[in-house]
Amino acid sequence: MRVSDLPRRAVTRSAKLATLPLGFAGRAALGLGKRLGGKSAEIVAQEVQQRTAEQIFKVLGELKGGAMKLGQALSIFEAALPQEIVGPYRATLTKLQDAAPPLPVSTVHKVLTEQLGDDWRENFLSFDDQPTAAASIGQVHKAVWHDGREVAVKIQYPGAGKALLGDFAQLARLGKLFGVMLPGLDVKAVLAELRERIAEELDYLREAEAQHAFALEFNDDPDFHVPDVVAANEMVLVSEWMDGTPLSRVITEGTKEQRDRAGLLFVRFLFCSPARVGMLHADPHPGNFRMLANGKLGVLDFGAVNRLPGGYPKAFGQLTRIFNEGDMETVMAGLRREGFIRSGIEIDPDALRAFLAPYVEPTAVEEFTFSREWLQAQAASVTDLRPTNVVRQLNLPASYVLIHRVHAAGIGVLCQLGTTARFRDEVIRWVPGFTDDPNDEALAIG
Repeated sequence: MRVSDLPRRAVTRSAKLATLPLGFAGRAALGLGKRLGGKSAEIVAQEVQQRTAEQIFKVLGELKGGAMKLGQALSIFEAALPQEIVGPYRATLTKLQDAAPPLPVSTVHKVLTEQLGDDWRENFLSFDDQPTAAASIGQVHKAVWHDGREVAVKIQYPGAGKALLGDFAQLARLGKLFGVMLPGLDVKAVLAELRERIAEELDYLREAEAQHAFALEFNDDPDFHVPDVVAANEMVLVSEWMDGTPLSRVITEGTKEQRDRAGLLFVRFLFCSPARVGMLHADPHPGNFRMLANGKLGVLDFGAVNRLPGGYPKAFGQLTRIFNEGDMETVMAGLRREGFIRSGIEIDPDALRAFLAPYVEPTAVEEFTFSREWLQAQAASVTDLRPTNVVRQLNLPASYVLIHRVHAAGIGVLCQLGTTARFRDEVIRWVPGFTDDPNDEALAIG
């Protein structure tokens, strides 16, 4: 399958997205009939929610672009759904991430001619027409720059920007539909934030600026390597080539020692970057990381970054510390202040504690082991569609959309690695508020 086979035309994509509210209206009418027939309101509501969820994830999984990005951002919701609903969606998402269909060679040459000029080949001593990797909005080719350096040439898919941003115009109309399943979520704010970040991701010049900033900060670093930018414009990005073992192969073939080392560096990079660079790498997919022969962690793809000039939000560290101290009343007050619990929404403290545990537990002990079994046990505690489920009551504030995406995906990667390491030390070193005095005036949660 080639890119041209994907549902990229605006009319086709709009029609697919339009099936969501229409389908919901039909299910709601069916639910009313069942209530009249004697079924309890709660059972009917749960059935409607389940069918709605099934259709949402089916449509999101079929579409590349903005719809898929929204599905990724709502991973918080995936945790509350049975595997039979989100399983096919996750499989489609993984397929799109890991094996995106390549552009025809003629299209690659056309883009390079449009972006670099008719003499584009003069920039290279050689250029491999077959891509070495493909992602959601572009693909990468290996080449040799005119000065002899091996380089990676990232080329954006023609029409990717229009398709992505067009999706968000359609998805913005679906707020009421998501409200049925997630009454605590301000989906319009989430969509607005994602749309802004995606617009940045489409601009390779902006990505080049971010990658260069990381490369400068981590130049000669003992733990990390970021290949620097060689040349860039809005749709083509040329950077230094980097060899290494993909993190996905470390997951499947690495020794316990190698997986522990990779996981610790992975966490250290995500936690230290906001403090050192003022940015958070917001796409912690295993394909974006390499273990190098010198023991360093190599990092790729800076299209999605969360700009945090002041480092991590201080409230993040403060509330993590207070959770570990067992003061759920203060934690809930802080979550309300930060916008995670909207006005008028009541949440059971015990249910909230169970939901937050996977995110906080590794910071409460000197050493922690992540595993698939541990994550499955944590997910099981929140996997139901009852209206009282805490996941359905929570909001995802716009300012935390990418932070949540990173942490949720990061935990998944660590569980795949099965890493054992002193993660708490990294939080102490890099996350503001985690070790501050509990009476710190800045807390002021009341």
